[in-house]
Amino acid sequence: MVFLFPILICENLCNLSLKITFAEQHIHIMYKLLLRPILFCFDPEKVHYFTFSLVKFISKIPFVTSIIKAIYVVEDKRLEREVFGLKFKNPVGLAAGFDKDAKLFNELSDFGFGFIEIGTLTPKPQDGNPKKRLFRLKSDSAIINRMGFNNGGVEAAILRLKKNKGVLIGGNIGKNKITPNENATDDYVICFEALYDYVDYFVVNVSSPNTPNLRELQEKEPLTKLLQTLQDLNDQKAVTLSLSNGKPILLKIAPDLTNEQLEDIIDIVNETKIAGVIATNTTISRDGLTSENKEEMGGLSGKPLTKRSTEVIRFLSEKSNKSFPIIGVGGIHSADDAIEKLNAGASLVQLYTGFIYEGPQLITDINNKILKLQ
Repeated sequence: MVFLFPILICENLCNLSLKITFAEQHIHIMYKLLLRPILFCFDPEKVHYFTFSLVKFISKIPFVTSIIKAIYVVEDKRLEREVFGLKFKNPVGLAAGFDKDAKLFNELSDFGFGFIEIGTLTPKPQDGNPKKRLFRLKSDSAIINRMGFNNGGVEAAILRLKKNKGVLIGGNIGKNKITPNENATDDYVICFEALYDYVDYFVVNVSSPNTPNLRELQEKEPLTKLLQTLQDLNDQKAVTLSLSNGKPILLKIAPDLTNEQLEDIIDIVNETKIAGVIATNTTISRDGLTSENKEEMGGLSGKPLTKRSTEVIRFLSEKSNKSFPIIGVGGIHSADDAIEKLNAGASLVQLYTGFIYEGPQLITDINNKILKLQ
């Protein structure tokens, strides 16, 4: 009878795997046909905070976290990626803007993300722009936001980051609205210094369209100065702390840049020796939209951005001869969208709007698709 034990174990594991796959499919259907339509009946920003509270609550119930992980997390060494000196357990991350204040990164990682990017954080707390400032464009599978870097400030976020349970964290940093552009570097330095011991990489956000004049910092001269200041500080810290390298610094860029401006970005990255680029942030373009909220001011994310963000990734990758890594983000609503960005030259991808429209099954689908293509 002993020789039957391996067979019985295999059968049980197979049955468990089939049950989990069955659960995944049904939960995904329930999300898209039942839960999402209900949530989409209410104000987007209120739903966002409600969802945060709900996830926080259910994660405290015994065994729930284990069940969530069993359904969504894909554990496979073949998914691991080493990029800018960091090891990612899989190449699918959560983009900045979702967990602005680092309140839910531990729980969100349970849904299968390989890394979580928090922020955008500023030195001082700020309320952001007046409400209403977040709009769904259902027929376009998109979102327009004009949040304006609303956050509780970098110091408050650090208190929560101290409770990190092994999640790879990116820190997206920006400047306060009241800080004039000529003093913007000071704000980025403050955030960099404060977060240095608590995040794995940094993202310099100068591409949000929702902070007045912020995008002016994307021009070659001010951007070079800002990034060089941060990279010099980074190098100094590496020497002081006896590290082989400092923390990776990435630049997040807008999809609205011209080819000439993108060539400038390549020159700046190579000149300042920062680690890489995140392409792309939200767009101010409104081409081809059909939803009633299409004229709202702010940054557009979601499916309308899919093609352009991939074009930017491919341009940067080809024109730079792949001289730096790229994290691809913008309009990823399916596994095929993610694969397209990886094939265009991205080393990693991030989700935001697609995560909201498609649910956490999207993370699982992307990771499984990557494995299938290997």
